[in-house]
Amino acid sequence: MNASPPHPSLSRDAQVIGVVGVAHATSHFFHLILVPLFPWLKSAFGLSYAQLGLLMSVFFVISGTGQALAGFVVDRIGGWRVLLAGLGLLATSAFGFAVSQSYAMLMLFAAVAGLGNSVFHPADFTILNRRVGLPRLAHAFSMHGILGTLGWATAPVFLAGLATLAGWRVALAGAGVLALLVLLLVFFTRDLLDAQDTHAAHAKAAAQGHALGFLRLPGVWMCFAFFFITAMSLGGIQSFVPSALVDLYGLPIALAMTSITVYMIAQAGGMITGGFLATRTRHHERIIAVAFAIAGMLCVLVGSGAVAAGTTLLLLGLVGFGAGIAGPSRDLLVRAASPRGATGRVYGVVYSGIDVGMSLAPLIYGAMMDSQHPGWVFIAIGIFQVLALFTALGLSSSTQRTHTQPA
Repeated sequence: MNASPPHPSLSRDAQVIGVVGVAHATSHFFHLILVPLFPWLKSAFGLSYAQLGLLMSVFFVISGTGQALAGFVVDRIGGWRVLLAGLGLLATSAFGFAVSQSYAMLMLFAAVAGLGNSVFHPADFTILNRRVGLPRLAHAFSMHGILGTLGWATAPVFLAGLATLAGWRVALAGAGVLALLVLLLVFFTRDLLDAQDTHAAHAKAAAQGHALGFLRLPGVWMCFAFFFITAMSLGGIQSFVPSALVDLYGLPIALAMTSITVYMIAQAGGMITGGFLATRTRHHERIIAVAFAIAGMLCVLVGSGAVAAGTTLLLLGLVGFGAGIAGPSRDLLVRAASPRGATGRVYGVVYSGIDVGMSLAPLIYGAMMDSQHPGWVFIAIGIFQVLALFTALGLSSSTQRTHTQPA
């Protein structure tokens, strides 16, 4: 387990959480940097939706691969430097998209964006674990998730709005400017984020064991499975829930599109609640189990087609609230599974499960929609949430076994 500073001031902790959270929001903003602009890009380059979708697949494949590798770099040189590099790559990708003249150029900068995105989870969580006091760590994780969710919510409004007013190239350049501003914020807060006093100790701890020794821990792979399964659920919500609501319940398209916004807002509220719950228990797996069990059953209920159309958005909001409650407890379980000196590597590997899941989910849910089974989308989301419940219970058990073994 990794140590946090025991008695830092509330003011300093709040500043660390705020800066890291803004960087995380930027990462999530760039998850959607192209999606809101698909209509403009399709027209400008004469692309099919399959070609546009491939750009996002490239983004997540590069991000997932890079994330596992970025953790090793974070453990060697610290999260602050790697975070700067990631923000620089995101800014470069946005400006590159803005001047692209071909599909090949779009593909290149999708890879650059994926590489930039790959650093955030290992860098962010390493900084939070080393620089935030243990009593406030659960709240740090909840705010980290909330600001990431706000990044998702902001991207469509910012990009589509600016593209409508001034064109898609200006919108992408504007995204590049935002990334540069956050880079400057991180650069000028080095004293808050760069744990110089702990670098030597963590590097020494990492050097004493094999660099890949952490991969032998069952908890690491249980974490990976947990994130992969939850990403398969989230991928369905982000990609095809609005279309499924239209086909299954006959909701107007405009109303169905708000389902994602309802889910994200409710998830943010759940993260706040989950942060308080996580500080009051050592049994974080129980919080996750109850939250995902309820969320999964609600999804299956929606997929059955047996509820009134007018209640579907409310039920999906409750699903998002449940997923949000589980977030801080999830991150604390990952922390418990991380051996000293390997924080970045563990977070890098386990969070790459998100990118793998997000790259596969649209293919599975798209096949369900193509086969005219919109209800299956919700049922599959619910099943994945229940499966995540079991991986959380397994993670707790494997972590307890690891920490009770003699040194």
